[in-house]
Amino acid sequence: MVRCLLIALLALNFNEADAKKLYKFQDERGVLHYSDAPPANIQPLEIRQLKAVPKRRVWLEKAGSEKQPEFYIRNNYFGPIEVEISFAKRKNVIASPELPRRFNIAPGLSRHLFQIRGFNVHRGWSFTLQYQYMVGSSQARHDANAVYLPPIASGAHFQVSQAFNGEFSHHDAQNRYAVDIVMPIGTPVYAARSGIVMEVENDYFKGGTDNKAYRSRANSIRILHADGSMAVYAHLQLEKAQVYPGSEVHAGQLIAYSGNTGYSSGPHLHFAVQLNRDMTLVSVPFMFSNESGTRFIPKSGMWLSRGLAPADS
Repeated sequence: MVRCLLIALLALNFNEADAKKLYKFQDERGVLHYSDAPPANIQPLEIRQLKAVPKRRVWLEKAGSEKQPEFYIRNNYFGPIEVEISFAKRKNVIASPELPRRFNIAPGLSRHLFQIRGFNVHRGWSFTLQYQYMVGSSQARHDANAVYLPPIASGAHFQVSQAFNGEFSHHDAQNRYAVDIVMPIGTPVYAARSGIVMEVENDYFKGGTDNKAYRSRANSIRILHADGSMAVYAHLQLEKAQVYPGSEVHAGQLIAYSGNTGYSSGPHLHFAVQLNRDMTLVSVPFMFSNESGTRFIPKSGMWLSRGLAPADS
């Protein structure tokens, strides 16, 4: 008898969320109703934002026969991911190729990745699989000469509150080379570099530094570049994303509005360029360039402008 159980161990906090609103309204007879859809021709008495529910984006799928099942990955991100698959439990089984193993997976349904069969055909066999994944290809290499516009409007001026190796929160691999730009909630945010929108988080509405859970609950947009690197724009305003997963954007295009969602001490934009290294997101150094072509390294206290040379505090 063959027994198979698939366990998804998601190693990523950037799952797209599907949030809804709860509408409280009163009909013509005075009866109260609650609905997740806005009532027609009736002014709601109350509208409440419901908690965002993470949306699954990656599946391990099975095909083939019961005696020799084959496995694939379905990747619903609009960009590559790396997946690590291994046995959680195994009894009298063999995989071809052997597990554990990592695979770089393009968007959509992958090719056949591996097959499992009984080692001794005269004995029963069983297995449990587990997998984890990370966005981005492990083969990506950041172009050090890539041009990044400050992600703000032309003519606007905003100050950098925290730059590379910032003391408050830029001390882990994922954020070491990030930049925080102070700006009021609702400030337009623009793409720093052209690419494909890989994922959008648009439905979180809380923020602060008093809850560690906020670290994975910032509205954000992830844009995949031609070299495989990914730009992250985080702490965005609720339901104000101007792009969607799969859309192509160009440098200087409006993509969202700034907010204060997630792990944040105040309204600002968090910007970083990241790569997938060993199933971990790692930020990389980059340089901004103003519209005259002058390139510069962002520094704490600096005033950013797309049209002028940067000014220190």
